[in-house]
Amino acid sequence: MNIMVTNDDGIHSNGIRALAEAMKELGTVTVIAPDRERSAAGHSLTLHSPLRIFELHKGWYAVDGTPTDCVNMGIHNMLPIIPDLVVSGINHGANLGDDITYSGTVAAAMEANLMGIPAIAFSLATFEKSKYFTDAAKIATQVARQVISNGLPSDTFLNVNIPNCSIDRMQPPLITRQGKRSFIGKIVDKTDPRGRKYFWVGNEEPHLNDEPGTDFHAINRQHVSITPLHLDLTNHKSLPILAEWAF
Repeated sequence: MNIMVTNDDGIHSNGIRALAEAMKELGTVTVIAPDRERSAAGHSLTLHSPLRIFELHKGWYAVDGTPTDCVNMGIHNMLPIIPDLVVSGINHGANLGDDITYSGTVAAAMEANLMGIPAIAFSLATFEKSKYFTDAAKIATQVARQVISNGLPSDTFLNVNIPNCSIDRMQPPLITRQGKRSFIGKIVDKTDPRGRKYFWVGNEEPHLNDEPGTDFHAINRQHVSITPLHLDLTNHKSLPILAEWAF
């Protein structure tokens, strides 16, 4: 197997080191990741400036772009053959519910999926300092092995969230759907020492809708959450309703 590893926390993060090391059990690993943190980059491409590649050491490359840039550069320019699998992460922080639309970690897997390559996004469900990236990487290896053995359904990639605990305390993996949360955003405006206004995008603590079957519900009970995703954002239930409108 030829496996490409990427992320949105940057090539120097603890999560990508743990993931790359674990993936060596399954094949040849090449790491192509942003040269710095690109969290919440979403599915964005760099179109208005050139991209540069820096080889840190054999098999490890930093790109001064987004996670989506890294997947594009890797597959179209840098790798000698198309990878058999693309894995993204391990993100420092959960990617649950509506957050997947912001996530560069998930977007990297999505980009690989658009190119017809099996892909998985992995996240560790904590934003605090954690000692469990190695445990999470063991789960990632188990999931990746299943994807390699069975293949993924057409037009599908996986979003995997892993509890922040040792592997022996984790509950069995659950296949989940994307949950929802009540999000209250806010803009903090302040003044710098030179008297100029600046703004900081933030949010209040979200309320998670803890419904059975969702990724939130699984993680809250220390289950590994495995959510199948695809890019079709069409609201199919609304099609017959809109078809009756007098456009």
